[in-house]
Amino acid sequence: IVPLFMATKSQEIFQCICDEHVTDESPFKLIKKEDIIQDMKMRAAISDFHPVKQIVLDYPGEELLISYDPDFQYGQNFFLCTTEEAKANLLKPAGGSAETEEVGEEDAVYTYKPPEAKEWISQGSQVDVDNEIVVDTRDKVTPLASRVRREFGAPITFDDRDADSTSAEQGLSASCLACPTYADQNFTIKKQELDFGVQAVPETTDGASQTDWKHPVTASTQYKPREVSEEEAKIAQQTDEYKQFIQASVPRFELALQQNTIMDVFFDDWAVLGEEDTNFGSKSDSHLKEYQSFTDLQYSKDKTVTCVDWHPAIKGVMAVACCERLTFDERIDCANKLLMTPSLILIWSFSDPIHPQLLLEGPDDICCFKFCPSDPNIVAGGCINGQLVLWDLTDYADKLSNSRGGTSKSNQKKAAMFGEEIQPDTPTVRYCAVSAIENSHKSIITSVDWIPDHFELNRYGVPVENRMSECCQIMTCGTDSNVMVWDTRPPKAPANTKEQPVTKVFGVSQAYKHLDLVWKPLLKLTMQKMDISGDYSPLKFSLAERQGHLGLAKHADRIKTNSPTGEKPEKTGMSKVPSAKNQRPLEAVGHNYFIGTEDGEVIYASFKLEKDNETGKSNVPKPSWAVAPHDGPINTLQRNPFFKDILLTAGGWTFALWKEGVTTGAILQSSCATKLYTAGHWSTTRPAVFFLGTQDGNVEVWDLLDRTHEPLLVQNVTAAQVTQIVPWVVSKKQHLVAVSDSVGTLHILEIPWNLRYPASGEKQAVKGFFDREIKRIEYFDMK
Repeated sequence: IVPLFMATKSQEIFQCICDEHVTDESPFKLIKKEDIIQDMKMRAAISDFHPVKQIVLDYPGEELLISYDPDFQYGQNFFLCTTEEAKANLLKPAGGSAETEEVGEEDAVYTYKPPEAKEWISQGSQVDVDNEIVVDTRDKVTPLASRVRREFGAPITFDDRDADSTSAEQGLSASCLACPTYADQNFTIKKQELDFGVQAVPETTDGASQTDWKHPVTASTQYKPREVSEEEAKIAQQTDEYKQFIQASVPRFELALQQNTIMDVFFDDWAVLGEEDTNFGSKSDSHLKEYQSFTDLQYSKDKTVTCVDWHPAIKGVMAVACCERLTFDERIDCANKLLMTPSLILIWSFSDPIHPQLLLEGPDDICCFKFCPSDPNIVAGGCINGQLVLWDLTDYADKLSNSRGGTSKSNQKKAAMFGEEIQPDTPTVRYCAVSAIENSHKSIITSVDWIPDHFELNRYGVPVENRMSECCQIMTCGTDSNVMVWDTRPPKAPANTKEQPVTKVFGVSQAYKHLDLVWKPLLKLTMQKMDISGDYSPLKFSLAERQGHLGLAKHADRIKTNSPTGEKPEKTGMSKVPSAKNQRPLEAVGHNYFIGTEDGEVIYASFKLEKDNETGKSNVPKPSWAVAPHDGPINTLQRNPFFKDILLTAGGWTFALWKEGVTTGAILQSSCATKLYTAGHWSTTRPAVFFLGTQDGNVEVWDLLDRTHEPLLVQNVTAAQVTQIVPWVVSKKQHLVAVSDSVGTLHILEIPWNLRYPASGEKQAVKGFFDREIKRIEYFDMK
């Protein structure tokens, strides 16, 4: 037998309701196999027989036996017999002889016999019961109400009055008298013993009523609206009845207008009634659940995770960059050792949480990297020495897509010596292109991002049309005060016009061989300070345009126009940078962007060069405005995924929200926290929620619609410093957030239901919140 839980709905379907169809004395119920299979087809996973689906399908008989288990002896309220032998043993009547059990064991069938009603035999208690029955001992009073003949048909008016002496004074007959209770001192009765009887069966009465049935008649009514002239309307408006009607109706009318303002009366609640219940997880869950964690004892232990990025095309795959935890002086002392230590990016998969799927080798420690949105097989990374690196994962795309984790078949066939476990071979991918050291950043690259594929920048910083519909330019910034734009295409067309196939030398793709060691930026912007001499030190930047801004349909049309067959051409790396004469400027694409600096400053600058009228040279314009709201380096600068003009910055002990176009400062700035903020990210599904990481390993969840002075949730994730927070939507029913720390561990947490599912009208409420804050700032500036 196997324990089986049957809900009330299933008990009603199969007529085995507890304590009604099945009881302690009669716990068995035979159910046809066809009915169970039909129930599993109709209700699928909701059916209570779904966990024992294979047992039901393999059952040889036509009827299955279930038994009621009221004491939960086997763990559930029912249990199911999985064999005919168990079914026969339970249905076999108890107390039979051994010979009868041996002969009729196979043919024994349990038949339920209901108890037969027997004639009542009185044992003397009926006399006591009859004595206690209340019997009428007097004649019933029959009241008679009548009226005077002349009052027949006259209107009747009923009033309420008290039964007191005033009624007689007013000439009214006393129809009733008040009999209030009072304590009579002449009589004192003590109750010593009380006998009473109860009749268990209520007395039954028979009654009948005759309804007045009328013959149905088909009828119709024709009417038209009554028309009133202006003179009649004026006269009617001057009447007292009209004024009383208006005075009585105005409060109700105002109440109806207020209700219409508060809520939408035409909103269809039935359309979204069950939408919230379609997700997994309980609505009462309000904390982040540990889903998975990744760390490697050889490559990431005791290292700082500098960057985390989810694979844009393959679910469950993410990349992690690790860097040595050394100061500048310690790096100089350990320079020889660091040269022999490989600098890697680890690509993990949920299928194997122990061994990384790929290792991307770089020339130096990788501080930031980004997958290409249009071609996820291309990865761009920034090194600690200022160089920009490219990796090509085209040959390993199938391995990432079909990764199953564990050891490979070839390694499983090898015999392990001395009982040691054979570790799987993790491929190491060498970079295919690196920028020239003399043309790179002079310091660490702190941020890298791909420019969206619907536009590109020319050498003057003007946004122009991207006819390839592919991401081919990269923007970087570093602490050397420079923001650079790099182009992955060669500046000149190759001598041979025929497309050469992509070859491999020592296992390295040659698609970008034209960039290796000669790569230099297409545009270089130096961030000069506004009023004083010196330069800013950029750490983060944020562009106004997003990937996929033009929509998938336009992308597909543009790809078809570039290819004669309608298919995307193969990657050869031989397409050149188009001439500025053939490129059409895009006026709709903005050329302003935000920058976060090492000194806690937020800068609003432009990458469009300005021409000097005196010298005729193109110079980098100074920032439009700069504010220093943070007391430490800015580690987070990100736009809201629902409002591209709203930005989140975090640095030092504070965070702030910014509105593009408001130049006076932040629209919301927090007070100083107890610990440093080290990471932050907006929620991808709720416009009012964002995540912040602290120096002591906590993750704070803020909800702008709930409260703005304190976080909605504070949860400790690690004992070390949080370095990166990156949420990701795996599916509609599962949202994850990746949290990395300074000891080389990547924690994957599952976001609860209330933090991933937006409330009805939340986007409009958040927009109203931002508008109110902007009006508050404008009012404050006016004063």
